[in-house]
Amino acid sequence: MKTKLPLSVIIVLLIAAPAFAQRQHTLTGDIRVHKDFQSKILNNSRDIIVYLPPGYKEQAKRRYPVFYMHDGQNLFDGATSFINGQEWRADETAQSLIEAQQIKPVIIVGIYNAGKERINEYTPEQDLKYKAGGQADLYGRMLVEELKPFIDQNYRTLKTAKDTGLGGSSLGGIVSLYVGLKYRNVFNRLAVISPSVWFADKQILRFVESQPYSPKVRIWLDIGTKESSKPEEASNAVSDTRLLKDALTKKGWKLEQQLRYVEDAGAEHNERAWASRLSSILQFLFPFRE
Repeated sequence: MKTKLPLSVIIVLLIAAPAFAQRQHTLTGDIRVHKDFQSKILNNSRDIIVYLPPGYKEQAKRRYPVFYMHDGQNLFDGATSFINGQEWRADETAQSLIEAQQIKPVIIVGIYNAGKERINEYTPEQDLKYKAGGQADLYGRMLVEELKPFIDQNYRTLKTAKDTGLGGSSLGGIVSLYVGLKYRNVFNRLAVISPSVWFADKQILRFVESQPYSPKVRIWLDIGTKESSKPEEASNAVSDTRLLKDALTKKGWKLEQQLRYVEDAGAEHNERAWASRLSSILQFLFPFRE
């Protein structure tokens, strides 16, 4: 993703991610793909890609925590990623951390975005400027009522909220926080990465302010300092994310306990930057020992 574009334009362009597919696959480990997963709630379908940790086949009775992540086509495979083969390297990163006993063995579920519906599904409220957004409640229902039961039925998962995470970047960060706090009985580990706090006049701040504190919910929140090539937009992205951090701490989340906040110096708004932080994210959300 090229940071010459304004941050707001980058967010919109993300809906076109499948159009930039690369040919070379870059998958590592035991990967399963479920094509055209159907949602009656959203009346659409999408692919689901699942990373299974080392030992999954051999340890037939073991159950595993699950990390659900948005924009699934960008997580594991340069052949399906947004642009120039950039991907999060989530499979390689998880594999090495698990083998080094730095995180618990974890199943990662990549949820492909629905193309042009991405903005709508990843946002709780319509943005009047873009005349888009506002279907996060339906998307959250899809996750909780359709996808999670499917994953729990087909894989050996630990089903409780303390063993279940939700994460994503940009608008995916917004929907992770929104759905995670709305369904805190389902998701207790949230990754809010480079969140688009500005969307819909910073609606996510008002939402957090309306929510009760839950000490069981662990939250990773981060932002890069160069999320846009325009200094003012980059500065606003940091300032907005600080407001979100402050809203969470005012509610009761304690820094370096249930809340980890990171400002990544020089980091841009792209898959390469998010890949570089993923190791730290996984170690905070799914530490080998707690």
